[in-house]
Amino acid sequence: MKTYEEINEKIVSKKAVVLTAAEIIEYVEEKGIEKAAKEVDVVTTATFGPMCSSGCFMNFGHSQPKIRITEAWIDDVLAYSGIAAVDLYMGATQLRHNDPANLDYPGEFKFGGGHVIEKLIRGEELQLFALSYGTDEYPLKEIRTRFTIDDLNQATMVNPRNCYQNYNVAINTSNKTIYTYLGKLKPNMGNLTYSSAGQLSPLLNDPLYQTIGVGTSVWLAGAKGHVYSEGTQHASAVERTANDVPAEGAGTLALTGDMKKMDADYVRGVSFKGYGVSLALGVGIPIPILNEEILLKTTIRDRDIRAQVIDYSMDYPMKTGKVLSTVNYEELKSGTANILGKEVETASLSSYEKAITIAEILKSEIKDGSFTLNKPYMALPPNQGMKSMKVGE
Repeated sequence: MKTYEEINEKIVSKKAVVLTAAEIIEYVEEKGIEKAAKEVDVVTTATFGPMCSSGCFMNFGHSQPKIRITEAWIDDVLAYSGIAAVDLYMGATQLRHNDPANLDYPGEFKFGGGHVIEKLIRGEELQLFALSYGTDEYPLKEIRTRFTIDDLNQATMVNPRNCYQNYNVAINTSNKTIYTYLGKLKPNMGNLTYSSAGQLSPLLNDPLYQTIGVGTSVWLAGAKGHVYSEGTQHASAVERTANDVPAEGAGTLALTGDMKKMDADYVRGVSFKGYGVSLALGVGIPIPILNEEILLKTTIRDRDIRAQVIDYSMDYPMKTGKVLSTVNYEELKSGTANILGKEVETASLSSYEKAITIAEILKSEIKDGSFTLNKPYMALPPNQGMKSMKVGE
């Protein structure tokens, strides 16, 4: 039995034993769970993939004369201005002004909020155009200027929902091609797509939220961030397998971090034909090995994680609740999966290679003493459902 304090002491003294979630499986097989739990201090988990519920707050400082921004565009992408005078929020899925969207189906969606965020972190120059109705203390009614992230007082990533726990696998049973946030789906079950790091994914290595909670330290695109809340749509009251892994989408995390310390290699604006724009994001989360039970959870294998296969031509958009099939991540990563007797090509929207890299980077930062752990000050809700939208007549 270890404590956070004991583990952090070992980290600071550069004596911590740290393994990635990919490495821990064989380590436990070789050493046994009891011995491994005594020896290993931290297991690093990671994921890299599209996370639509992401965005950032920016503070521009005051112009002379001052302006109370009520409408604003950054590189022609609308930013939310319903907060203080020169604070703005840019959402990852916001489209560029006058983007034709799906009027010419399927739309290309070449640029949007996710791309603005990537440009910011790359240190590239962007244009701000802002309007105001004018007030006594904020008389300026229009401003146009160029800026980089270094010109901002704060640039803070604030993401309402990241790191979905065991998300859907998408397939298309119709006789036409469809375009989704999980990519292009060929007709007649011609392919299937998914987005998860599987056995490396954070919440699949801590399925009951025993160490990941509000206040947990996270590696967020190269910056040290933290979990500030349960994520939106956090739904932990779901069916679980014998190893406590949810049999469907379940927990989520709300994450925040300083964009000025981020690495653009792990923040990418992405375009989904026929759907829209988003942000691909790299996240790493350390799991302190406090006891044998927590360690055992981190030995989860791809073959032990089953995900629901949903028909995105009918059941997903109509919210029927029907599950076409289930498939494990070993099958998904093999390149083909058997769905209802048919061998179907598989493809991932997340990068397992980048997830491995992130887990290794986080491992190195913990071992060299530069990344310590935070004990959560609040647990994620362990038995929470999710409501559907109430639609009146």
